[in-house]
Amino acid sequence: MGGSRGREKLMTCESCHRQVPRGKAVEFEKRSIFTTDLRTADNIFTVSDRTVYYCISCAKHRKIFEKKKKMMQRQGERRSE
Repeated sequence: MGGSRGREKLMTCESCHRQVPRGKAVEFEKRSIFTTDLRTADNIFTVSDRTVYYCISCAKHRKIFEKKKKMMQRQGERRSE
């Protein structure tokens, strides 16, 4: 019984490598697209999603906070309709 109750897991900031509690960290999905040569018929197209965590100061510096705020406002508008 018990374990990590009452204690949040520490996440590492992607940019400054600061240890931040998961509740304070800003979660951002990074999408990477890989393609081979587009001219040939056997084109391989791969999309990979990766969840990246930033500390609050780095998220503000990279302007991720503003993006997340706008995304949440749009979701609120959709739910109210």
